[in-house]
Amino acid sequence: MAVPWEEYFRLALQEKLSTKLPEQAEDYVPPVLRLLEKRQELVDADQALQAQKEVFRTRMAALKQRWEQLEQKERELKGSFIRFDKFLRDSEARRNRALRRAAEERHQASRREAEALRLRTQLQELRQERARLQRRLKRLEPCARLLEQALELLPGFQEVPELVARFDGLAQTQAALRLRERERLAELEAARARLQQLRDAWPDEVLAQGQRRTQLQERLEAARERTLQWESKWIQIQNTAAEKTLLLGRSRMAVLNLFQLVCQHQGQPPTLDIEDTEGQLEQVKLFMQDLSAMLAGLGQAEPAAPAS
Repeated sequence: MAVPWEEYFRLALQEKLSTKLPEQAEDYVPPVLRLLEKRQELVDADQALQAQKEVFRTRMAALKQRWEQLEQKERELKGSFIRFDKFLRDSEARRNRALRRAAEERHQASRREAEALRLRTQLQELRQERARLQRRLKRLEPCARLLEQALELLPGFQEVPELVARFDGLAQTQAALRLRERERLAELEAARARLQQLRDAWPDEVLAQGQRRTQLQERLEAARERTLQWESKWIQIQNTAAEKTLLLGRSRMAVLNLFQLVCQHQGQPPTLDIEDTEGQLEQVKLFMQDLSAMLAGLGQAEPAAPAS
C-alpha cells in the first residue's frame, strides 16, 4: 500500500504554521512583511518537503533493494531446500538400495551356505556309497574269478557280461515259470474247492428246487381257482347286465307308450325323439300333474253342489 506523503507534509506544514501564529500575535507585523515571511516559510516548507521526499525516495530505493535482496535470498534458500530435499531423497534411495543389496547378499549367502551344506551331505553319502561298493567288490572278487574261469570253459560267450546276462535271463525265466506254476496250482485248488462246494451243496439245491416247485404248483392251483371264480363272476355280471338291459328296454317302451297316450289325449303329434326317454318322462310327469290338479278341482266342486 502506497503512503500518502503529500498529505502528510501538508498536515505537518499546517501544524507548524499553527504553532507559529500565537508567537506572531504578540508583535504587530506589516502585511507585506508577513506576506514575505509566509512566502519564505512556504519556500522553506517546500524545500523541507523536497528534502523529505528525497529521503523517502532514498529509503524506498533502499527498501526496494533490500526487498530484492531478500527475494534473491529467498530464491536461493528455496533452491537450497530443493537441493537438500533432493539430496535427502537420493540419500534415502541409496540407503534403500544398499539395504536391499545387503538383504539380497545375505539371502544369497544363506542359499550358498545351504547349497554347500547339501553338497557336503551329498558328498558324504557318495563316500559312504563308494565304501559300500568297494566292500561289495571285495566280496564279489571270488565270484568274478569264478565267472572268468566259467567263461574259459564256455567258448560260446566272449565276455563276462554276456554270461551274466544269459544267467539273469535264465533266472528270470525260471522265476516266471515258478510263478506261473504257483498260479496254476492256486487255480487248481480253487477249482477243486469249488467242485467240492458244488458237490456238498447239490442235495440242498435239489431239495430247495423241489420246495420251490411245490410252492409254484400251489400258487398255480390257487391262480386257477381264482380264475374260475372270476369267470363265474363275469358270467353272473353278464347275466345281470342282460337282465338290466331287458328291464331298461321294457321301461323305455313303457315310457314311450305313456308318452304316445299323452300325445293322443292332448291331440298333439309327438315332438320328442324316440330315444329321449328323460324328456318323455318329463312330459308324462307334467300331464299327470295337470290331471291331478283337474281331479282335485273336480273333487272340491262336487261337495259344494249338494250343499247349495
